Amino acid sequence: MDKLKMNEQTIHIFIDGKRTAASPGETVLTVARRIGIYIPTLCYHEALENVGACRLCLVEAIRTEQPEKPMIVTSCEYPVEDGLVVNTRTDRVLQQRRTILSLLAARCPDAEIIKTMADEEGGLLDYKRFKGHDNCIMCTLCTRSCAALGIEAISAVGRGSHKEIASPFKEAAELCVGCGTCARICPTNCIEMKDTESTRTIWGREFMFILCETCGTPTVTKEYADFACKKHNLELNYFNCCDACKRAQTAAKFMSICTPPEFGV
Repeated sequence: MDKLKMNEQTIHIFIDGKRTAASPGETVLTVARRIGIYIPTLCYHEALENVGACRLCLVEAIRTEQPEKPMIVTSCEYPVEDGLVVNTRTDRVLQQRRTILSLLAARCPDAEIIKTMADEEGGLLDYKRFKGHDNCIMCTLCTRSCAALGIEAISAVGRGSHKEIASPFKEAAELCVGCGTCARICPTNCIEMKDTESTRTIWGREFMFILCETCGTPTVTKEYADFACKKHNLELNYFNCCDACKRAQTAAKFMSICTPPEFGV
């Protein structure tokens, strides 16, 4: 009965001529990636809500009810439906994608990922004529990941070309716990984060690392440890040992339990 129900829920779509099964609620981008079809993205992350901010994942979608009206849609947001036909590299799609890349390059001429994507789409951009002011493309991956963690230390402020990511009043971010998620998820590496053996500096604040009590490797900042232990009900010493040492200790304990006494440990 469950198998029959599952089959009833399965739908089929066509992506670049390939017929593939999908489930209601999936997006075109999710299905395309699953079958190995590349669609460029900058603002997408599987762990975060889709917002279609970068517009690079545009594709052509043709619904069975309106085959004469192909639509240009953001694949990260567009839900699949039975019989949907998707084309990822039509002339119209590629032209719009190149236009978007040109606008991104104008804002962020030094962003290596923009250059790489431009080369993949035909290498049509002349970077010498662009004079951008930073590498932020306003994908909001940093603010969305910060909010998903339950911290919300940074947000988008300003309007138009002056819009930027910043802490409240552009001062040292009081709510920041120094986890570094925003800097790691940024596709253009524009968030400045500096680590030393014992400290991390980000968003105008300096944080002290907790050092592994076994090997001395930095684990997380003290502020993040306090935040995570409270939120997830962890023991206060949870981050006092790095992952590598935890694995080594677990392996040694496992061996001591499983190894027969006559072989020793």
